[in-house]
Amino acid sequence: MGLLTGLLTSPLAPMRAVVWVAQRVADKATEEYYDPAPVWAALADLEGRLQRGEIDPDTFEVLEDELLDRLDEITRYRQQGLP
Repeated sequence: MGLLTGLLTSPLAPMRAVVWVAQRVADKATEEYYDPAPVWAALADLEGRLQRGEIDPDTFEVLEDELLDRLDEITRYRQQGLP
């Protein structure tokens, strides 16, 4: 039955390959989206900009809150045990 099934479903092989590649791309995108390292780097950069006087304290607070919210989202995602 394996050979017969293989022969009958072989026209679907290209579609399966496309689906497999699309899933790998989606997995990689999810992994990068939920990586906290760039957020921590952005927080460090933001603090440096504040110390250099490039941004005012009010702008710093708004941007810092956005980044901290992003870290909270990443933490919740990772605690759920999702890949």
